[in-house]
Amino acid sequence: MLIAAVSGALPGHHYDQNALIAGFLRHWKAHHHNADRLVRLHKAVAVGGRHLALPIERYPELSFGQANDAFISVGTALGAKAVSGALAAAGLQPTDVDVIFTTTVTGIATPAIDARLVNRLGFRSDIKRIPMFGLGCVAGAAGTARLADYLRGHPNHVGILLSVELCSLTLQRGDFSVANLIASGLFGDGAAALVGLGENRIQGHTGPKVVASTSRFYPDTERVMGWDISDTGFQIVLDASVPDVVSAHIREDVDGFLAEHNLCLKDIHTIVAHPGGPKVLTAFEDCLDLPPAALSRTWDSLHEVGNMSSASVLFVLRDTLADTAPPPGSYGLLMAMGPGFCSELVLLRWGDA
Repeated sequence: MLIAAVSGALPGHHYDQNALIAGFLRHWKAHHHNADRLVRLHKAVAVGGRHLALPIERYPELSFGQANDAFISVGTALGAKAVSGALAAAGLQPTDVDVIFTTTVTGIATPAIDARLVNRLGFRSDIKRIPMFGLGCVAGAAGTARLADYLRGHPNHVGILLSVELCSLTLQRGDFSVANLIASGLFGDGAAALVGLGENRIQGHTGPKVVASTSRFYPDTERVMGWDISDTGFQIVLDASVPDVVSAHIREDVDGFLAEHNLCLKDIHTIVAHPGGPKVLTAFEDCLDLPPAALSRTWDSLHEVGNMSSASVLFVLRDTLADTAPPPGSYGLLMAMGPGFCSELVLLRWGDA
């Protein structure tokens, strides 16, 4: 699969982190015994601002049902914008698309958002729709890998991966746990779309190819990250051990994956990492012995828009593709981790050596 284009879409409601902190303090200070702790946690996540699906004043009274209705309406609009942008950048039309993979973990829709885009964007009636739910932060990388798997078997096809994540709509206003306080400061809203081309459709297009991918599931880690579904919606599960799990596994996983292709970390020119949070990124840098600038795009994305779950690594990939292309034959590594707990590694290669 050749990655022909990646496009992102953000809601129009942007707030810097200080404005968001002030909003949380207004709501929580009467319930939380230590408001200073909330401020410290929100400042520690290295986020400068985020986009929200709705104006901030709408959130205090949202029910689970109202939040999910907003997920469907706003998510469909953002998804349409992201897909249209990616297709335009690739010089393609909706009628060129044979398959669309969609991923989310922040709302429920049946029919799924992909179905709601068929008439809106003018996809063919025989388009294959593959919605994926529950992979969370890892799904931007995993979805790229699964689309590549599909296109390997359908080399004449054009495919799209669409991620729609409206994390703000999952906020649990009555949950005063540290996990929820961190999540309320870290996660933002956005959508991203990637256009992939099968081998017989790549003529005239440029971009990195997906060479291979691998998935890793870490046993007995189901409670490290995820959701508990309560009467009020999606309640965050976010254990403090996440950076430790990353540190325990990522180097061995990366070394083993690259060795299968007769490569090592020194052969990787570009790393596209999911911005899971400061401690996760520091674990990546330390365990992989990365130079200071290796994850600069990831750090920038975290600061500018927060962690948008599965959409974030696609935003980092978009920014990577917007830079000057690496030398022909250069390798890249796309990676993310998420609920399971698990990781997905995708080996990329630019041009011909």
